[in-house]
Amino acid sequence: MSDQSAATQPNLMTDIILPKLYRAFGINPDPSIYAAIAEFDDGPELVEAGRQVRAAGYTKLDALTPFPVHGIDEAIGVPRSLLGYFVIFIAFCGTTAAVLLMWYTGAYQGHIPGCDLIGMCSYPQVIGGKPLFDITFGIPIMFELSILFAAFASVLGMFALNGLPQLYHPTGNYSRIAGASDDKFLLVVEATDPKFKAAETADFLKSLGATHVEIVEDK
Repeated sequence: MSDQSAATQPNLMTDIILPKLYRAFGINPDPSIYAAIAEFDDGPELVEAGRQVRAAGYTKLDALTPFPVHGIDEAIGVPRSLLGYFVIFIAFCGTTAAVLLMWYTGAYQGHIPGCDLIGMCSYPQVIGGKPLFDITFGIPIMFELSILFAAFASVLGMFALNGLPQLYHPTGNYSRIAGASDDKFLLVVEATDPKFKAAETADFLKSLGATHVEIVEDK
């Protein structure tokens, strides 16, 4: 076998095994490339392109738009947010905390060691002949603590689920990123997608009617 023919044969590890492992585990083989970003002129074009990209087998997708675009979440396969479930759970925690607080401070007859240090000792008093504890007169407190807990859960949960604060994101390297907050609609195909191949993906996005396609690096 000549040296030239040996050089043209694919290497088992670097050319066959490693690319398959990268695709299986969603690893970007070229860390310098973040994604291919395609630019569209309006929302309906973006949604239709997102559907076609999704149908082609791409799964690591994102979209950047100057305002909410109806249908884009479904088109690119964005799942429903978990924030609502988190908020309602924390709101019920607030309701439970209100009930326990009213019961402990108004009706509990025992003593918890150390409660004097935090000013949270029970202090049962009979006022106007009313019972020490009853749900009905505690409804305002239950409502207020539920809303308070839900408000904090909404804000903190939104930050956590969105990975904020985030001082840097590779999409900022797109040369025409300013258009995403003005009148352009961007479709992002991330390089960690198993089907991603820079040149082929860029050509595919152009075939969908994109006015501009760019391979963006993660600098």
